[in-house]
Amino acid sequence: MAISVPVVAVASSLHLIAFVLSVAAERRRSTGRVVPDEYDERTYCQYDSDVSTAYGLSAFAALLVSQAVVTGVTRCLCFGRGLSRGVGGGDGGSRGCVVCSFALSWIMFLVAEACLLAGSARNAYHTKYWGHFEARDLTSCTTLRKGVFAAAAAFTLLSMGASFWYYWSHSKTNTGGWQKHRNEGLGMTDHHDKPNSEFESVKI
Repeated sequence: MAISVPVVAVASSLHLIAFVLSVAAERRRSTGRVVPDEYDERTYCQYDSDVSTAYGLSAFAALLVSQAVVTGVTRCLCFGRGLSRGVGGGDGGSRGCVVCSFALSWIMFLVAEACLLAGSARNAYHTKYWGHFEARDLTSCTTLRKGVFAAAAAFTLLSMGASFWYYWSHSKTNTGGWQKHRNEGLGMTDHHDKPNSEFESVKI
């Protein structure tokens, strides 16, 4: 299986879109301030826009689609033509490289997705009427801690690098094994055909 330029283009584009959206989500995190209620003597938290949540969920979806593309093309490591024939189409070092890159790509992906999902959920969590239920005035508002979406952006880039490493190593091992077996088969065919040709020439 050779490396496909469209697959690389689609996966890299989706990863970069997720990275940009994660950075935008970090910059547009919801902030809140304590303000007095105009109807009674209590206070409540007034928050700004929830656009950061939308950015985070969009980045989550883009990263998920990119991982699905790479996983689908490589058949999730288990069903490749070269890798499914016992020897993996290469030596032990090549197979180990594929397995390590596969595990690393999934670890980076899951960490990035966890940061995006947790950040989006926490950013959307508002405590507007907390002061009413607690029977006391508010002194601060609950907001998303700084750096969650930034961590998601960093792991998104790491996920992109690990995914490309896995895709490259898987393609190299898979294709190399198939070509090796095919060349060996052609060599054996030529070897068997050669005596027949010599026999025919002697017979004539």
